Amino acid sequence: MTTPASTASTASTPSTASTARTPSTAGTPSTPAGRAGTPAVTLAGVSKVYGTRAAAVRALDDVSLTVARGEFTCLIGASGCGKSTLLSLAAGLERPTAGTVTVDGTVALMFQEAALFPWLTAAGNVELALRGRGVPGRERKRRARELLETVRLGGFGGKRPHELSGGMRQRVALARALAQEADVLLMDEPFGALDAMTRDVLHDELDRITAERALTVVFVTHNVREAVRLGDRVVVLSSRPGRVLAQYEVGIERPRRIDSAPVAELAATVTDRLREEVSRHGHH
Repeated sequence: MTTPASTASTASTPSTASTARTPSTAGTPSTPAGRAGTPAVTLAGVSKVYGTRAAAVRALDDVSLTVARGEFTCLIGASGCGKSTLLSLAAGLERPTAGTVTVDGTVALMFQEAALFPWLTAAGNVELALRGRGVPGRERKRRARELLETVRLGGFGGKRPHELSGGMRQRVALARALAQEADVLLMDEPFGALDAMTRDVLHDELDRITAERALTVVFVTHNVREAVRLGDRVVVLSSRPGRVLAQYEVGIERPRRIDSAPVAELAATVTDRLREEVSRHGHH
């Protein structure tokens, strides 16, 4: 399905754009920044401008990126570089000003805040996503219980969000995202507010779940070590307007530890590239 995009344009450049949801027979990616394999997410010449004329702010500029099916891609960059905008475009929440965004299958989006309904139990929050997919009542309860067990929360289905720790709330949010049976999981700093130990445990859980389900993941983070710990590839975006500045294949064998020497070494290389970019733009 192709959706025509609104054509917000700057004073100098007319633009056309589209967002597409393609069937599972998608072919080889045409963008040069892609990887081998069937693409799950393809951005081709994507720009995003907010506002018009003198008030226009260009968040993304001519971004071409392909995420292969089953790949875990991490996006990093300075604040305001357009990482979250890119996720919003992939999720279909916004339309590009120019270029095309194509997603093979359905998407689920997970944010830094768990955003659970406080009056519903953990199971109730997960069941809500299942209800949205038309799953019948009895089946919803069974599936919600299974999903909570998948994220190691068996026995906590009757608890309300205020009775759960931050890490447990994020596990519920992950179970809710998995309930959508999405092909692509978009994650916007989902572990950013958690302590290091809890984050490390959830890294292990995310590794396990994405491998079991062969999920495609696009993961936004400010934490370079987290990106190297989790990703098959780390994509560095430039300061605003966001462009693809560099890409690093992570050839480190799994399972990984965030404090292991190979992770630290690659993270240092990526950090140096980021610092160079931030310095070039005079940010502190």
